[in-house]
Amino acid sequence: MPSSDPNALNASGLTPAQSKALPTRQPTGEESKILEHIKELYRCAPTNDSFSIYSQTAIFHDPIGYADGLGPVRAQFEGLPKLFKGGATIDKFEVLESGNGGNLRTILINQDVTYYLKERPSDPTKTVNSLLTLERDGSGLITKHSEEWDHKRETTSEDGFFGTLNEWRKKATAAATGVFVGKEEKDHSK
Repeated sequence: MPSSDPNALNASGLTPAQSKALPTRQPTGEESKILEHIKELYRCAPTNDSFSIYSQTAIFHDPIGYADGLGPVRAQFEGLPKLFKGGATIDKFEVLESGNGGNLRTILINQDVTYYLKERPSDPTKTVNSLLTLERDGSGLITKHSEEWDHKRETTSEDGFFGTLNEWRKKATAAATGVFVGKEEKDHSK
């Protein structure tokens, strides 16, 4: 559950109002490959190469799940096309200035993604605005991928008892997705 506190700092280290007000910028050449793979993931069209941008110990955290390690991160994005059979469109994709002093290894993205449950119905299922915060290691691989809907900070165990419960629920959801994706892969191999 996103925090209801409008002054809670999101993964970028800014409030939602501040991160939404950041100016856009052009990606660097090094960032361009990463961003193309991120777009593949959010379009519900991952390829094997899409996951080459993550470290083996990468963490993915969004309002629904928490995946720790490349395998579970992969399962989260491989599960999307199974849920959203009509795929997704990226309606807005802006690389933001890092703000707040910024870290050269962090990429901030403001995006709008429209998801379709069925094969291209006339009406989308849901459009989501989110802030992506991609933290990278010295070799340029993503070590942490945070997605915060409407730029709002996600609750964690640092938020007390209910934050801890929410984090456990996210880990259980991510584990269930991993089992579902694994089962689908085994079923297709028969």
